Amino acid sequence: MATMTVSLPGPMKDWVEQQIETGAYASSSDYVRDLIRRDRERRDQAMTLDELRQLVADARASGESDESVGAIFDRAKAIIRSRGVPRG
Repeated sequence: MATMTVSLPGPMKDWVEQQIETGAYASSSDYVRDLIRRDRERRDQAMTLDELRQLVADARASGESDESVGAIFDRAKAIIRSRGVPRG
């Protein structure tokens, strides 16, 4: 495994140490690996700007919907949940 040295301001270092003290992580390296893993997953799930533009273009081209706004939001929420996108 490769080694990387990271410098953190005091409050961030304290935060990492608190996470280790809770027993959730074995070491600072374990904590940072988990953060990187989560970030990669989040980025893999994120839409690119081009994908978003295409989605908007497709929506405009499809015309008006007979669905209610509430039904559209419910469908969108279901899609988000199915993708495992964290709420934020």
